[in-house]
Amino acid sequence: MIRKIITIDEQLCNGCGLCAAACHEGAIGMVDGKAKLLREDYCDGLGDCLPACPVGAITFEMREAPAYDEAAVKAAQARKGQGCPGSRSQVLHRTPASSGPVLHAQSELSQWPVQIKLAPVQAPYLQDADVLIAADCTAYAYANFHADFIRGHVTLIGCPKLDAVCYAEKLGEMLRHNAVRSVTVARMEVPCCGGLEHAVRQALAQSGREIPCEVAIIGTDGRIVRRETI
Repeated sequence: MIRKIITIDEQLCNGCGLCAAACHEGAIGMVDGKAKLLREDYCDGLGDCLPACPVGAITFEMREAPAYDEAAVKAAQARKGQGCPGSRSQVLHRTPASSGPVLHAQSELSQWPVQIKLAPVQAPYLQDADVLIAADCTAYAYANFHADFIRGHVTLIGCPKLDAVCYAEKLGEMLRHNAVRSVTVARMEVPCCGGLEHAVRQALAQSGREIPCEVAIIGTDGRIVRRETI
């Protein structure tokens, strides 16, 4: 089949091994001091390895390649006890707050991982979910972020500037393959944060589904500058 898959420029590769560590599917390995795509059927084409490469040796190409074999990847990870612990999908069960005095605020996070780059395209908690897609600075700027935004949502975060990757394709896959009820975007008012909103707009268009979406723009002073529906 013709599909998107990574290609590695051996001339540019410096042998640091960061891409192999970033590839949780085990598609990339080190051979004679250079990164190699060892299993084409283990490459999901989402490119978590791209931002890990410090020399830009990894790019995408469209070519004939075996289909991504998710079952084989999971079986291999189970055999080897591999898989990044921080990227393993978890549903977080919270004990309801007591009716007594509140000594500290309770987290409203309902799942893990939260980074867009680490989150699986398909996960049980995405079904019938209200999804929050947030710029990672928003939780620091807006004091009541857990109660006003995270509560009742599956939360995905990222920074389009620092991650140096467009999330549109991965988010589009998530919205296409899961019965997401709604999307809320929380972003900062700074211009570079508009990349997150743009990626969500693209993802919604690519999903082929009509999904209600609201954008909340937060100022650096911690107030909500405006809300709008897209």
